[in-house]
Amino acid sequence: MTLTHVMEAAPEPDDLGHARRRWTTAAWIVGLTAALVAVVVCACGIGPVGVPPGTVARIIGHHTFGVPALRDWTAAQDAIVWRVRVPRVLLGALVGAGLAVSGAVLQTVVRNVLADPHILGVTSGASTGAALSLLFGVGAGGLLSGSAFAGALCATGLLFAVARSNGQLTSLRLLLGGVTIGYIFSAATSFLIFASDSPEGARAVLFWLLGSLGSAAWPAVATTAAAVTGCTVVLFLMATRFDALAVGDDTARTLGFAPIRWRVAALAVVSLCIGAVVAVAGAVGFVGLIVPHAARLVAGSAHRRLIPVSALLGAIFLVIADIVARTAFAPRELPLGIVTAVVGAPLLLVLVRRFREPSA
Repeated sequence: MTLTHVMEAAPEPDDLGHARRRWTTAAWIVGLTAALVAVVVCACGIGPVGVPPGTVARIIGHHTFGVPALRDWTAAQDAIVWRVRVPRVLLGALVGAGLAVSGAVLQTVVRNVLADPHILGVTSGASTGAALSLLFGVGAGGLLSGSAFAGALCATGLLFAVARSNGQLTSLRLLLGGVTIGYIFSAATSFLIFASDSPEGARAVLFWLLGSLGSAAWPAVATTAAAVTGCTVVLFLMATRFDALAVGDDTARTLGFAPIRWRVAALAVVSLCIGAVVAVAGAVGFVGLIVPHAARLVAGSAHRRLIPVSALLGAIFLVIADIVARTAFAPRELPLGIVTAVVGAPLLLVLVRRFREPSA
């Protein structure tokens, strides 16, 4: 790690430059929040039956705050916006925020700029759990999310068992262990599809693996909101520890932080967040890889600024991606993972092109 990286990751001095950066970040957060609200309102009006943004805003305001008291929209518009589109758009925003925050933290914990939630193998574990549910009938009664979350927990436990040796939990072990576990669970999912006698179930699994918000409902929004919000708050409270880990383990120990303990804690929280979002939206790729890099361009490397900016950018990105997914080939719905891959893959190539290995 170069001196430039250390200076960027270390806490900045409380001087005029730091105050300017803080105000700039605050302005970005306010602007991104306003942009997210605007995108959500517009997204709720886009579809086979178009609803003007003003009408959408009044419908949401009526159901949320009771204003306006008098309705000037039809019952069909009310049902389309409030019962169908608002849950889907809000779920997309929550999933995007959760994946982006998880990616930002993982890139620090694993100390690899190309890391994303898939690096843990948790996404693959959740996919295996969902495949069991979809292919063998355990998913009836809303247990699909529980099966996916159980798979995510299994992958996390296996990661800890593989990566920890002689009381050590290093970045390289986490990276290699996550990649290996991801391959194991991907193979298990493929075997389940092969072993299944249900062509419809196999198609459902394949579609789910590419990501979708088509099954969004208010109960899923509530549970996902609780998980993503809680995990984001916990990770935000750990921001100073992440700043220390970004500089190096020796620096973290000098500052009184135990690197292994905080890595384990961060991985546990991130795994919970990833398990929650993958359980409701499937395996959506590239959000946790690309969005944190865009957030660093805006907010810098200090995690007290990086985490909220990543959450807002991730929410906006996935809501827009979902608009494309459900309108580009209407009435057919494009898997969400394809849209994010079309945007993310070229950006990943740019990152790989600019990535430089540390000098020996």
